[in-house]
Parts: sequence; C-alpha cells; structure tokens
Amino acid sequence: MTPPTKIRSLSTLVSLRTTEVERLQTEMAAKENLRERYQKNLDRLTGLYQNSGASGKLPLALASNCGDYKQAVMQMVDSHKLDLTMHEADMAVSQRALNAAFVKREILGQVLHKEKKALASQEQAKERKQQDELATQLWLRGQK
Repeated sequence: MTPPTKIRSLSTLVSLRTTEVERLQTEMAAKENLRERYQKNLDRLTGLYQNSGASGKLPLALASNCGDYKQAVMQMVDSHKLDLTMHEADMAVSQRALNAAFVKREILGQVLHKEKKALASQEQAKERKQQDELATQLWLRGQK
C-alpha cells in the first residue's frame, strides 16, 4: 500500500471512529437524561407516600384506603428503583463501550499522525536529493 493510500485509509478509519464516539456520546447523554428522569420520579413518588399523612387518625375505611395507597406507591417506588438500577448497569456498559471507542480512535489518530510525519520526512528527503543532484549538475557544468 502506497503511503498516500495508507494515509487516506487511516484518515477514513479515524473519521469512522470519531463518528462512532460521537454516536456513543449522544447515546450516553440520552441515557443520563433518562436516569435523571427516573431519579426525579422516585423523589416525587417518595414524597407522595411520605406526605399523605398519618392513616391512624382517620376513620377505618379511609385509613384502610390511605394504607393501600401508601403501599401501592411504595411498590411503585421499589419497581422504579429496580428499573433505575438496571438502567445504571446498562449505562456502565455503554460507558465502557464509549471509553473503548475513544481509545481506538486515539490510537488510530496517533498512527495517522506518525504516518503523515513519515511521509513528510520521505518527501523532504526526496526534495533534498533532487536539489543536491541539481546542484551537482550545475557544479559539473561549471567545471567544464
């Protein structure tokens, strides 16, 4: 593979990895927003059953209804906590994937930089050689 072709291929790979990193970052941001929504819902639900008042001071039918309400809300809170825990585990997996994609992109970026540097060095050496040959030809013509 010629150096310019290699550099083009590496540039394409770096671009693809950058796109992947950006996609994963967007996905993580959406998951973070969902986590915040879960947390806010949990806070609201907890406030609902805590602020519903004491059920012992109410008549029997109302006390039973209030107790059932609190129990139902507590079950919803437990369900949301489980959902939040599962979501946070999913976020951890996504974060690891994002970190891995970022590392791959950085490594390819470094390889691309080295290849560009090597190509520039080769081109400079080639140009110096041509200038030396021209100078030698001029010197030889001057000797005749």
